[in-house]
Amino acid sequence: MLAGAGAALLVFVLYVRTLAPGVLTYSRPDLLDAAMLQVHAASLGITHPTGYPAYTMLTHLFTELPFGGPAYLANLASAVYGACAVALVYAAGYLLTRNVIAAAAGALSFGLGQTLWSQATIAEVYPLNALFIALTIAVLLLWRSNRDDRYLLAACFFMGLSLANHLTSGLLLPAGALFVALADRRKLLEARLALKGVGLFALGLTPYLYLPVRASMRPESMEADPSTVGGFFALVSGARLNGRLLTLRPGSLLEDLSLYGEDLLENFPWLLLAAGVAGLVILLRRDRPSAALTGFLFGGWLLYALAYTILDVQLYFIPTYLVLALWISVGLAALLDTVRRLVATERYGLRLASYLPFAAAALLLPLVAAAETYAEVDRSGQDEGRRIIEAVAENVEQDATVIHHRSSLWYMVVVQGRREDLTLVDPYYPSWGPRHYDAVWPGNLPPDETDRRHATSRDDLGVTAAEKAAEKGPVYILDQGLVGGSRFRRAGFEVVPVEPGLLYELVPPDGRR
Repeated sequence: MLAGAGAALLVFVLYVRTLAPGVLTYSRPDLLDAAMLQVHAASLGITHPTGYPAYTMLTHLFTELPFGGPAYLANLASAVYGACAVALVYAAGYLLTRNVIAAAAGALSFGLGQTLWSQATIAEVYPLNALFIALTIAVLLLWRSNRDDRYLLAACFFMGLSLANHLTSGLLLPAGALFVALADRRKLLEARLALKGVGLFALGLTPYLYLPVRASMRPESMEADPSTVGGFFALVSGARLNGRLLTLRPGSLLEDLSLYGEDLLENFPWLLLAAGVAGLVILLRRDRPSAALTGFLFGGWLLYALAYTILDVQLYFIPTYLVLALWISVGLAALLDTVRRLVATERYGLRLASYLPFAAAALLLPLVAAAETYAEVDRSGQDEGRRIIEAVAENVEQDATVIHHRSSLWYMVVVQGRREDLTLVDPYYPSWGPRHYDAVWPGNLPPDETDRRHATSRDDLGVTAAEKAAEKGPVYILDQGLVGGSRFRRAGFEVVPVEPGLLYELVPPDGRR
């Protein structure tokens, strides 16, 4: 396992060197949720659908470490999750191939891919999702190797825990059942084992209890209210996001697959993709249970991603890249085994000299684009979130209103406890619609009451909210692409730069400030 630890350590060092140094802010399409996830993790809040309770609680533990700040530590948690996922991909690859070099190469190809790496530098749920998926697959393969039912029961628990982090991990349950049926179908008929498995799966789901319990305490940061049965199921099921799931249409399928193909080539060199295709073919011929497990997961996750119309859809490709990394390990292992067989000589030195170039090439292939990827995902110099906080903290008048959208200002008031005199208003609809919590600070008010007081649901332009706020005092707005055009000027506001590119004051027609 030293090779797996080495691969994980290498990617972890790279993740840390490119890690965002502190508080983040909203930016389309790359930073849609990270700023709010930092706040929720640090303050034990309630996130956007589908709740992500396992992520919130685990990452909160990181934010309590005695170094750095909560924002940095939330980012660091993602780097740890990503590196652990790489180690577990190595373990799964080794169990499939019994080849150290091939398993390490597959793990590195996953860990150094642009999409996962980009998420391992910020507070996000996807590295932890990859960790849980890789853990579940590795434990299932370990059960198949040892025939110890304790591993099968552990897999049931991890399936539940995975689901408590990300809804797409629900595919692990039917995929795991298919794997067990093909590996040893008698296990599915053992009633006591099945009951234990159901119980441990349910135990893995217990992080969901966090949502109604914590919501009943009215934390300062809530993007939904799961304190009622209806509110709970609406949050965890993503009911208000289901409209984003479209039926796949033949006309758009080729276009969507083309998008996937482009992203695929940004994550893997084409030689490794060829190895992955070979690996799938080999599994289909030699290892039907593993082929069924990985093929079911790959196909299910790919179809879900292609049918999901969101800005950052490429993040839903990450689980398919994990499966592809396992196929790459299988394909490279077959290549290395072929080289070993072809050099059938008793002279050890000759065998080693013939084998080493292929082994070195397998390990170096994932590193081919590492320097380019490093430059593309590097967030070590990113400080816009901090700049926004300082601009508002130092320049905005007492008891003013600031219009923004899911920005680092939530971190300023909730985590740092600064400028609690301000009113923060977010009238811009998130992807789950206009009736959302966390629209106003201070508050945690129901959407209807928030709209009555602050006009947060009457338009998606912010003008009505600005007019309502101007009745009470000074109004400011973060740029975030929200100031562009003449919408506020047409409404009679004078848009006065306070810190150009970051912060503006909206002076109403009567000139009151």
